[in-house]
Amino acid sequence: MKQIITITSIDNPQVRMFGSLTEAQLRNRAEPEQGIFIVESPKVIRVALDAGIQPLALLCERRHLEGDAKDIVDGLPDDIPIYTGPRELLAQLTGYTLTRGVLCAMRRPRPRSLKEVCHNGRRIVVIQSVCDTTNIGAIFRSAAALGIDAVVLTNDSCDPLNRRAVRVSMGSVFLVPWTWIDDIQELSRLGFRTAAMALTDNSVPLDNPLLKAEPRLAIIMGTEGDGLPHSTISQADYTVRIPMQHGVDSLNVAAAAAVAFWELR
Repeated sequence: MKQIITITSIDNPQVRMFGSLTEAQLRNRAEPEQGIFIVESPKVIRVALDAGIQPLALLCERRHLEGDAKDIVDGLPDDIPIYTGPRELLAQLTGYTLTRGVLCAMRRPRPRSLKEVCHNGRRIVVIQSVCDTTNIGAIFRSAAALGIDAVVLTNDSCDPLNRRAVRVSMGSVFLVPWTWIDDIQELSRLGFRTAAMALTDNSVPLDNPLLKAEPRLAIIMGTEGDGLPHSTISQADYTVRIPMQHGVDSLNVAAAAAVAFWELR
């Protein structure tokens, strides 16, 4: 029998994960296997569940129990608590009006090794120092749609399981394997050539045939403001530019990633 629990106060300790806990507290770097993340909206929750992500609890507006979230509620194991309440109370709890009225707390999947994530990959993207959650989510969505085999992030980039990043990606963070990397040069030992997306005097255009001919290529995308550091550019096998017009010299990193993925797929 389903555990449907009506909450009457935002101080209920059972629902702290949906409200008062910060992203850092949910992530729990000290004990990664105990980390939690929050997924918003029925569509994205379905993608996560289909990908085998473990649900821990559901928070749902009362009207959605028999509405948009009915199939999710029906499919959850009976030991997963389902918290519900009026829209206004849930907005007080979370600090904002819920997207589609449904949140799911889920267990963070186990960390994966670089070798595991890149196994048999031909085209991967390296995200270096990108801290905007919207851009992270958008890059993942493009990566999934345009055939990128894996996403690798430097440790100073935003967490892909940040609530907003997951939402913007429309669940694509569950569809493309990803992991963290300490040193981009590790990729060369796995047989990848690297292509740094940057404007320099010796950068080659994105449609250069040499790039498409590479059997294993890692496309490196830099920060929203300053781009890639000189050290990354100097160590890359290629420096690559997207030809532009009207005096425009750069694109938003998420837009540039989508263009690069399509051309180099």
